[in-house]
Amino acid sequence: MHPLRILDRLEEILIASLMAGATLLIFVAVVHRYASGIDALYPITAAIHLSWAQELCIYMFVWMAKFGAAYGVRTGIHVGVDVLVNQLPPPLRRNIVLFGLFCGALFTAIVGTMGLRFVYGLIDTDQTSPDLEIPSWIVYLAIPLGSYLMCFRFLQVAVGFWRTGELPHHDPGHVEGVAESPHAAQDLAHEARTGGSAR
Repeated sequence: MHPLRILDRLEEILIASLMAGATLLIFVAVVHRYASGIDALYPITAAIHLSWAQELCIYMFVWMAKFGAAYGVRTGIHVGVDVLVNQLPPPLRRNIVLFGLFCGALFTAIVGTMGLRFVYGLIDTDQTSPDLEIPSWIVYLAIPLGSYLMCFRFLQVAVGFWRTGELPHHDPGHVEGVAESPHAAQDLAHEARTGGSAR
């Protein structure tokens, strides 16, 4: 398997795992909170301490957002106002798009480097998170890792645009992994008319 494919899958697995884990943790914490208000369940719920759940969810969402931003660059799902750029002559449009992509790469490289210096400064301290009491540098590691990955994605998109002239584009109607029939619309219309299954 190609190394970039491995990176793509790791990125997607990390984002999906963080999202699922945070959602599950929030659900459990909310159920725990409401169950604690029921007299019959209080002896059981009092023994379970979830004071750390909110803090962990915040960290999970921060990590998810940093890596999700990089995913957004790779797949083209970030919102962009390109009405004016698309009206320009092709050579000028190409240069402006490349300039924008390189500006994005430069900005995220600067943020990543500043984040790395900040994390490096935290390593020698005893600073920990309030509830989980994990070293703070682990929490803040999301900034350089996510920013450098986003920088790499900007450069990856720039190289792809340089070669093909195409930017990644997200089609909200497409579901990855689902094969679409070229006659899908006709099949659905036939099914609606006949009330039976489309063939």
